[in-house]
Amino acid sequence: MPITPPSSHRPRTASSASHRLLTKVPEIIAFFWITKVATTAMGETTSDCLNGVLGPAVAVPLMLIGLVWALRRQFRADRYDAWTYWAVVVMVAVFGTSAADALHVGLGVAYLDVTMLYAVILAAVFYAWHRSEGTLSIHSIHTKRREAFYWATVLATFALGTATGDMTATTLHLGYFASGLLFIGLIAIPAIGYHYLGMNEVLAFWIAYVLTRPLGASFADWMAVEPSRGGLGIGTGGASLILAALVLLAVWRLARTRMDVRDDDPDDMLVPVPPAAADGGRHEPHEHGLLGEPDADAAQA
Repeated sequence: MPITPPSSHRPRTASSASHRLLTKVPEIIAFFWITKVATTAMGETTSDCLNGVLGPAVAVPLMLIGLVWALRRQFRADRYDAWTYWAVVVMVAVFGTSAADALHVGLGVAYLDVTMLYAVILAAVFYAWHRSEGTLSIHSIHTKRREAFYWATVLATFALGTATGDMTATTLHLGYFASGLLFIGLIAIPAIGYHYLGMNEVLAFWIAYVLTRPLGASFADWMAVEPSRGGLGIGTGGASLILAALVLLAVWRLARTRMDVRDDDPDDMLVPVPPAAADGGRHEPHEHGLLGEPDADAAQA
């Protein structure tokens, strides 16, 4: 879904090198959304497969270890790298699926209640992020603290999306394929709103980001479940292998072409960050609106 917020890249200034940090997230292009949906689908079936084969007592700790390892590599990187970044997304997808399923399968909490819980958690993360940094724009991810907020948000969106997809498929009895079609229609709303109706770019991005999870997961479950449940009957193992191949091809293409990197020249990728932001402080919060877009008054200043 080509919701592509314009870059906030600014020319280099005379600031010291210690205040210039490289971006750690990709440019949002159409292929970003294709890769994102593929990773969400893979995460759904891979999590189900691991839990089915190993059991949650073994599988969930392994998923957590994989997530911590991927995040450690991402935080240690000094700039965006496709393989490093998407490894985190994949592990968030796998672990986020189990986090959402655990409340329903393990504790018997209804999918509607799980959905509402993770919606509250996501809102709390957004509130804390904006209160601390004055923006929710992904083009402002130039400090470790903002990167931490970003990945906390991503994890919450995956858990919320998983619960939402399960709710529509089972609680609302739509089935997996119909749920997938529903989310195709829903994800078109922020795309149309952003491109044609002047919808806030940051709001459109995060709505679409949340919806990619139930979209990919619904079609992944449809591939895996048996025909008696309306699926193709490939199984979680077979579906995971197919989707893993798609993810690998997508990330390989991104890494090879660097189409989601703003500038191939590392010197031009240096982004000036005020001292307070470089030290983890707030970054010009008053120059941004509620969701991180530049205010008209600030733009005229």
